[in-house]
Amino acid sequence: MTVREFVKAGAALLGAGLSLGGQESAATKLKIGGAAIEVTLGEGGFDLGPSAILAWVTKAAKAVIEYYGVFPVPQMRIRVNPSERRSGVFGGTTWGQNPPFTRIFVGRHTTQAELDDDWMMTHELVHTAFPDVDEDHHWIEEGIATYVEPIARVQIGDLQASRIWGDMARDMPKGEPQAFDEGLDHTHTWGRTYWGGALFCLVADVRIRQASQNRKGLQDALRGIRAAGGTIEHHWALESAFAVGDQATHTKVLSKLYSEMKDQPYPVDLNALWSELGVKVYENTVSLDERAPLAAIRRSITLPT
Repeated sequence: MTVREFVKAGAALLGAGLSLGGQESAATKLKIGGAAIEVTLGEGGFDLGPSAILAWVTKAAKAVIEYYGVFPVPQMRIRVNPSERRSGVFGGTTWGQNPPFTRIFVGRHTTQAELDDDWMMTHELVHTAFPDVDEDHHWIEEGIATYVEPIARVQIGDLQASRIWGDMARDMPKGEPQAFDEGLDHTHTWGRTYWGGALFCLVADVRIRQASQNRKGLQDALRGIRAAGGTIEHHWALESAFAVGDQATHTKVLSKLYSEMKDQPYPVDLNALWSELGVKVYENTVSLDERAPLAAIRRSITLPT
């Protein structure tokens, strides 16, 4: 049994309610974007009440629907566990069961402001829109969720574009290869898994838009993968997923970039990329230069479709 199989087996018990150790609320069924999402709240409740928690889940689902055009899977189960350990949202995990299952923790005394600023619920739901792949490719699963989450939230008006570009400029360097790096498939550090995967997505997005005269982007590739059945419920070879994404954009960007980054360090000149995109950060202040060479591409990445 692999580590991933062990984790999935534990998740099956949790999803079935066999190891929860207490009472829970009756499940609430949400109909969103053609999907049936069943939300269960753990024992003890939240200061904000169940309606605030359900509204938070609904907003995250709507962000994912905006990005993918539909909720990625027809059925979904979500369990929100209250916690005394800390405030805010933490400990989110999503498994590709039948139906997919997300478990996430919310501090019992979490404020509305903390819920409003949360990214994790959206991140977890994005995971449903890409197939399960081999463990060496875990970086693409986390990289897509890391990259898509803020963009989807801009598309529904939950975040400002300037904020997420500033956040990317701050955080994308964490995904650059360090000493002794052997490529994304072989370097399983936290930085390379989450931000290395997100860096792959950013570069792919820009390249697809350059190759298609800004008519297509990574969003089209990921929609194509999902439409072909590439969701968390199914296991695919990563090369197959990228071939489907390339077909959706009429490019070879994903397959080519993967060959460049999978088994060797591939540093990205981020300073040059931010300059071309028109992202300027000075003393924690972000400005967007609309005269930059790739400003139109930057704008297109976050536009609703």
